[in-house]
Amino acid sequence: MTVLEFDDVTVGYDTPVLREIDLAVDEGEIVGVVGKNGVGKTTLMKTAIGLLEPMSGRITYDGRDITTETANDRANSGIGYIPQGRDIFPDLTVEENLAMGEHVNTAGEVTRYEAVYDLFPVLEERAGQDGGTLSGGQQQMLAIGRALVGDPDLLLLDEPSEGVQPSIVDQISQDMRRINDELGTTILFVEQNLGVIRDMADRCYAMERGEIVDELGAADLDDEDAIASYLAV
Repeated sequence: MTVLEFDDVTVGYDTPVLREIDLAVDEGEIVGVVGKNGVGKTTLMKTAIGLLEPMSGRITYDGRDITTETANDRANSGIGYIPQGRDIFPDLTVEENLAMGEHVNTAGEVTRYEAVYDLFPVLEERAGQDGGTLSGGQQQMLAIGRALVGDPDLLLLDEPSEGVQPSIVDQISQDMRRINDELGTTILFVEQNLGVIRDMADRCYAMERGEIVDELGAADLDDEDAIASYLAV
């Protein structure tokens, strides 16, 4: 079953940034979007969550047209979003930040605090600490945990390795795999870190100049050069 689909989607401001995007993410997959800086990856993620509305084309979620729905509506229906730069609430405690995640998938009857603390024990240890005092890696864990609390069906993850030390990046990649395997959460992420891409993705779309130019399957992900050609400056 297709969870998220872009059908001929063009997005822009005065001029198009994304051009005629066709993309599909099936239930249970981890799909990456790769490309150099400035090719439109973050614009794609903002469009998926509803912060930007397409100029043309159609977006569906679980077979339902959500092209004109707001970001709030999409979150309520089960889409979790971890933005580039994390955007945690620095003056709220870890526990209060996590509680904000209950606004995701409001129709659901399950919250995932136990799973979040199992994945990220440091968040339980520092539940009363202000989010802004955490390290970059811990803040990334908090942002993922916040999106996970409401038991989303789909997680959108923008540049998880940005500003995070390599050892924590490796751990986050493993944790996203656990989330996918143990909770069945479908994941769409964008990334430039070759190791993260290879560790996390089942398959990838490659972007150049606002367009999807290739799809990389499992065999391609075993070939570093096949991925790196879309990342090299």
